[in-house]
Amino acid sequence: MKKRFLSLWFRHLKTDWMTVCKPYLQKYPFVLAIKKQGRLIVNASNLLAEKEGIYPGMAVADAKAFFPSLIVINEQSGLAEKLLDFIAHWCLRYSPNVGCDNPDGIILDISGCAHLWGGEKHYLKKVVSRFQEHGYDVLGGIADTIGAAWAVARFSEGDKIIEVGKQLNALLALDPLALRLEPVQIQRLQSLGLKSIGSFAGMPRSVLRRRFGNSLLLRLDQATGIEDEHFIAIKPIIPYEERLPCLEVISTAEGIELALEKLLSKLCERLSGEGKGLREAALNCHRIDGKIEQITIGTSRATAQTKHLIQLFALKIPQIEPALGIELFTLEATKIEDVDPLQENLWDNPIGLKNPFVTELLDRLKSKDPTCEILRYVPAAHYWPERSMKIASTIDEIATVAWQTARPRPTRLLRVPEHIDVTAPIPDYPPLLFRYKGETYHVKKADGPERIEREWWIDQGEHRDYYYVEDLKGRRFWLYRSGHYDGYMDQWFIHGFFA
Repeated sequence: MKKRFLSLWFRHLKTDWMTVCKPYLQKYPFVLAIKKQGRLIVNASNLLAEKEGIYPGMAVADAKAFFPSLIVINEQSGLAEKLLDFIAHWCLRYSPNVGCDNPDGIILDISGCAHLWGGEKHYLKKVVSRFQEHGYDVLGGIADTIGAAWAVARFSEGDKIIEVGKQLNALLALDPLALRLEPVQIQRLQSLGLKSIGSFAGMPRSVLRRRFGNSLLLRLDQATGIEDEHFIAIKPIIPYEERLPCLEVISTAEGIELALEKLLSKLCERLSGEGKGLREAALNCHRIDGKIEQITIGTSRATAQTKHLIQLFALKIPQIEPALGIELFTLEATKIEDVDPLQENLWDNPIGLKNPFVTELLDRLKSKDPTCEILRYVPAAHYWPERSMKIASTIDEIATVAWQTARPRPTRLLRVPEHIDVTAPIPDYPPLLFRYKGETYHVKKADGPERIEREWWIDQGEHRDYYYVEDLKGRRFWLYRSGHYDGYMDQWFIHGFFA
């Protein structure tokens, strides 16, 4: 795909009018100017200032002499950079690859984007008109290279769109300033009477290098496409992202769901073709007022099933506030994993964790209640009960060791063993009864002891003697005594419950 770039030039972009000038304009509905180091840097008013002969760059004293009622305020340091960064993020609705062109420009890589707005002409008109509606004085240019787009946006009086491969012809009549040259080089060109790019573009390169250095040739080559030029994007490109601009703004849940279906079908088709599935995804809704509404989902295993993912997102669509309307949707797969394609067979029935309906149900349960936590455990290579299992990273993670089945283990293991009072006939015998949370349990059957030694290379402490006991009501418990009986005090604990 041929690269195409859009350069936006914000003339007089020095501060944020809404935060700085609005209080003054409410009090002084006349002329307002902003100064820096004793000179005007912008007129933040209507055309009255220009009619009075006031222009950016004029000394404040001269401006006040022309128009005594002129209100002058100081520039706020760093505010222009913050505003430019905000504008660049706002432009993400028009291209996923946007960068700041300090001090007063934005660069967009619009390759493959313009057709979504009906072509480059309509695309440029749409972008510029949106900024003009918000009070910005902006010009734009489109070309194959960043340098050519930058040049026509600022210096071309005619068409701001350069056809593919025609950037050299479009640059010949422009001022050398359009090449982003150093002031020393501009002065030298002017002193030699070279007042246009065409007046020196055809000269031998050795002559240009000797008189103006390599930087002039580099800028000329970048603008014409001989040398590549790159910019730093404000946001890394997400490999698995789909975008859907809207011809008309969307403000209903039905419209959002339809847009989501289109995005998911495209994304899942790509993922399926590459043998991948998503684990986490985010839907970003860009509103016309500049704000972004976002909802996210997560899945227990990697999947590219459109129907299931739509159900997960549908549970969170009511959280979106469209306000005056949404003009762009972006769907990002923020976490991707490899997935094995399901081998469907007429005679096979997927059961257990391999059944996709089980994992889809778990996903819906977690999406309905953010506090819901569903975990799967797999065995770990430890005999100490608290370390004998671990949380699986995925629902179908394959265990590296087998479960310990030589002796009974409880269905529910307490995270921290709880102290109990026990009556036993002699130290090595199982309990006759025990008290737990104010209730007395009389032991009917018991099995044990099973001694489990502490893993001394991990921590120090006493061993445990475990007993598997059943009370008169058939309830079964896993009890243990910590350490040897010392004749003074027994440390008995309850550690689990059997089904």
